Amino acid sequence: MNAANLSTSGIPVEVVLAALVAALLHAGWNAIAHWIPDKTASLTLVTLGCTLCAIPLVCLAIGPDPRSWPYLAASAALHIAYNCLLMLSYRFGDLSQTYPLARGTSPLVVTLLAALVLGEIPSAGQLAGVLLISIGLACLVFWGHRIHPSRPAAIGAAFATGLVIAAYTTVDGIGVRLAHSTLGYIAWLMLLGQAALPIAAFAVRGRALVTAVRPVWRIGLTGGVLSVLAYGLILWAQTRGALADIAAMRESSIIVGAVLGAVLFKEGFGMPRILATCAVTAGIAVIYLA
Repeated sequence: MNAANLSTSGIPVEVVLAALVAALLHAGWNAIAHWIPDKTASLTLVTLGCTLCAIPLVCLAIGPDPRSWPYLAASAALHIAYNCLLMLSYRFGDLSQTYPLARGTSPLVVTLLAALVLGEIPSAGQLAGVLLISIGLACLVFWGHRIHPSRPAAIGAAFATGLVIAAYTTVDGIGVRLAHSTLGYIAWLMLLGQAALPIAAFAVRGRALVTAVRPVWRIGLTGGVLSVLAYGLILWAQTRGALADIAAMRESSIIVGAVLGAVLFKEGFGMPRILATCAVTAGIAVIYLA
């Protein structure tokens, strides 16, 4: 299947389902990362969980094609940057502020990169779907739930996180297609891109970090497992659908995050979030029907 076909043909139902399940899992592990008070401890446990999942997969999965290794290396570096920026975002701002901003930045940037790099020119309907999802996510941030102006670091970290998300989404979209082994690609990506943070964190904080992670290690490692499953599904979907469409559908995770925030963290779910939910749902439908 070539890039031109991916950009014009309909998206199979199983690919849509994979992207939406990935969104659920992604929101779940981010809620876990937000729930753990010590953000260094939370991201350390999540990335450690990813690393532990990757080790047996590296041994069992078919190795990725050598042509994909430059993309693997680039994506691993981007994932390290992503984890650091995500940790800063959650340290400076609230989940319901920084997460939508980071995730909402990505779809339009991915659409632009996919068009420029892969020649995946979106149809008018697909572009309308991406725009609807992005507008819905932006409403969650800027309408009815403002980021306090004294926290520009939170805004900057969230925007930077979104740009990195767009970059690694595009890089992985190319790399996984060249790999001819989705499982092998995700295994090596998780190992190369996630192992650095727990090693560095334990080296810097030592016993203090051990003390911080001890009460929450089970839930933190579970977050890592959810992260691997979520991104594995997205990489599989990217081999069967256009990057911009898959990226846009994945960003519906913020709606799940809003529900989790309302239920678990007692955050409001008023009219702005209801309307944003409708916009994201409409965007997914437009992408699927385009």
